[in-house]
Amino acid sequence: MRPIALARLLQLSSQALPIGGYSHSHGLEAAIDQAVVMDEASLLRWIADVLEFSMQSFEIPSMLSMTAAWARRDPGAIEALNQEFLSTRESAEIRAAAVQMGFSLRSLVSILPDFTTDAVDTLRSIHEPSLPCVWSAATTAWEIEPRESVMGYLWAWAENQVLVAMKAVPIGQSAGQRVLLAMGSRIADVAADLQPHGSFTDGIGENSGDDDSNFSPGLAILSSQHETQYSRLFRS
Repeated sequence: MRPIALARLLQLSSQALPIGGYSHSHGLEAAIDQAVVMDEASLLRWIADVLEFSMQSFEIPSMLSMTAAWARRDPGAIEALNQEFLSTRESAEIRAAAVQMGFSLRSLVSILPDFTTDAVDTLRSIHEPSLPCVWSAATTAWEIEPRESVMGYLWAWAENQVLVAMKAVPIGQSAGQRVLLAMGSRIADVAADLQPHGSFTDGIGENSGDDDSNFSPGLAILSSQHETQYSRLFRS
């Protein structure tokens, strides 16, 4: 990986990126309220399950398909893939989180110097750009390879989940770091197992979608319950 691409990926996946990730728990706060997550072990189980049954099985393939569409400069495909992704969100809150973070990242990248006018115009033409849509635009513009892009995306998500747990369970910093250490290995395995699809130059591109699955009823139920939760810290 080129040093400049690594620097850009670190910037993109940093918790300091001003896209509002800190305000969302993506269903975890409801799991804590329902005592599904109550300690280090249950937190690791929760994050690993969401990784396997939602992120790895659908969100990441969707993002890679968008990456392939950005690489071939196909605005119609980008729009369609973005709409398909949003239609699969498990609850109104999780959908709103994807849109809010995507909108914030679009506002940021639109004023950065590394983006072509065409890319910015395409992003601005999308009514509700999701986070994977704008993330894939950024990694394409910054020439970050798909496997590294996936690792950065999943790391940012996992780190946010641990920070939520540190505030809401709560768990200590050492426990949080142990969870991140374990998740780092799992994220590396996900990136290593990415299958070649389509015509992307490095062998990873748009897939057929036939094997993609976003069946995570527990996440959907808990996230829906969060919408009416009496006391909460997070927006989702």
